[in-house]
Amino acid sequence: RLRTYAIKANDSITIPQFLTNRFCTSNATLRIICAIVFVIAYCIYTASSISACGELFNTLTDGAVSTVTGMIIATVIIVLYTMLGGFKAVCWTDFIQGLLMLAAVLILPIIALFMLKSGNTASTFLPWTQSNENYFNLLSSGKLDWASISDILTGFGWGLGYFGMPHILVRYMSIKDSKAMKKSQIIGSVWTFIILTMASVLGIVAHEFLGSSMADTKNQIFVSLARNIFSYGALAFIGGILISAIIAASMSTADSQLLASSSAFASDVYKTTIRKKASNKEMMNVSRIVVVIIAIIALFIALSGSGIMALVSSAWSIFGASFGPVILLALYWRKFNYKGCAVGIVTGITVSILWMVLFNFEYYGYTSVIYYTNLYEIIPGFISNLLVSISVSKFTKEPNKEVIDLFDEVVATKD
Repeated sequence: RLRTYAIKANDSITIPQFLTNRFCTSNATLRIICAIVFVIAYCIYTASSISACGELFNTLTDGAVSTVTGMIIATVIIVLYTMLGGFKAVCWTDFIQGLLMLAAVLILPIIALFMLKSGNTASTFLPWTQSNENYFNLLSSGKLDWASISDILTGFGWGLGYFGMPHILVRYMSIKDSKAMKKSQIIGSVWTFIILTMASVLGIVAHEFLGSSMADTKNQIFVSLARNIFSYGALAFIGGILISAIIAASMSTADSQLLASSSAFASDVYKTTIRKKASNKEMMNVSRIVVVIIAIIALFIALSGSGIMALVSSAWSIFGASFGPVILLALYWRKFNYKGCAVGIVTGITVSILWMVLFNFEYYGYTSVIYYTNLYEIIPGFISNLLVSISVSKFTKEPNKEVIDLFDEVVATKD
């Protein structure tokens, strides 16, 4: 429905364009709000990928290349091929890198399991039984308390992010026809299921294979496992290919984010409010400049040492809480209006950031100044956005006939 709606809503090519055109208005407020969210979230998100690449370069060269140098190298590479190739290049590199990722998470845990069964692991590794006794328990604390409940809710909360990820949604918007869309639905769902399942299996197997040493390499579990299994002769070459899949994962995420943020700024801010008569060449140059600026900001964020997981979860929450509810309402609620959408996005990002800072902040031993909830901020952010969007839409003027007719036309369209 998003692809169909985007085409009928003046052939929108970005999420901000779609949200604006969906309400049949030339008002630039919503586009600017979206652009601000994009810049904030993508700077943080891209920083996580750069941080991951820096750590990997440092580890794989045994310290010969510092983490900082690795981050700089990764940033230059990502920026260059994003600027030179554009959307099509990013799609093709993501496809190839994705195949590497898939092979890696399928092969590595299976081989590790065979080695565990044969007892062929290094004697320095301690068995997993010496760590948390509730590791395989659904209730992480071993009992039904807030610690266990918040962990379960947080796990499911990550799923809410998919509704609002611009760099994921825009791929479906760009598919050439409805036949390809049906194939893409199957491929996308199967891909996600396999990746998430095998990533979980990989974590469980690595927990037993690496034992107590896993605590020291939690950001690089895959790398540690691959280097221990494929460490001799010709096997080292296979290990190198598998480890390159992790660098590929980091880079493929970063290029998607840079492209989405630059296109959003060029199309939704520069073209609509700064230079309405800008040529395609000028727009492309502006996009390239934005790519460089965001990459540099992201590099500095990565250098702050916030940690890969903390950066990813923050960016994921901002996007999911800001765009997830309004995308769903825009596609499936006939009386959703412009004001409800704009206020909802602002509410989502505000609640998400405030919850993280006030109730979830944990950095270098310091925790929240009020209360540490252990509940992922995307959940209160998403719920707040949804409630505010519905409330504002109900208590303000209903959409005009043009907006309602467009919605009905989309609903009536059969792929």
